[in-house]
Amino acid sequence: MKTIKIVPLLVLFLLSACSSIRVNSDYDSRVDFSQYKTYAFHKKGIDKVQVSELDKRRILHAIDDELTKKGMSKSENPDLLVNIFTKEREQIDVNQFNVGWGYGWGWGWNPYFWGGNTYVTSSTQGTLYIDLIDAKKKELIWEGEGMGILTENRREKEKQINEFVAKILAQFPPTETKK
Repeated sequence: MKTIKIVPLLVLFLLSACSSIRVNSDYDSRVDFSQYKTYAFHKKGIDKVQVSELDKRRILHAIDDELTKKGMSKSENPDLLVNIFTKEREQIDVNQFNVGWGYGWGWGWNPYFWGGNTYVTSSTQGTLYIDLIDAKKKELIWEGEGMGILTENRREKEKQINEFVAKILAQFPPTETKK
């Protein structure tokens, strides 16, 4: 009987451990992205981001690493300005597990029902936006968004931030650019 009660709890932990990050991006299809070789962070925008200074630095370092891998370099006179924005919300999950046997569906009393548990968990879902702005025109040309469950675990946090940024910037530059 105890093993039956432990099974749904194990499934719940396994599902929560598989953190998936969903990403999307949007861009101006009239822009030739091959012209952008240098970047700088948009300080005024980044100063407004409401995350801890440590997390902000982690995000900026991850962006630096990813853009460098793409052959871009930081510059005092950049082609692109990089801005970030974050959002978070509390997510409540209710899982109900009932064990028993009986007949039929519907409402009412079941004389053969012999057990059940309800598990309530909460997590924080975070969203990271990375905006790329044409530095000369001051126009947004590309925006990437990543959503996923956040961790408070210090060791996992940097790894998770790197994964968020890598998956978002994997969509930059867009493959369907102006022809």
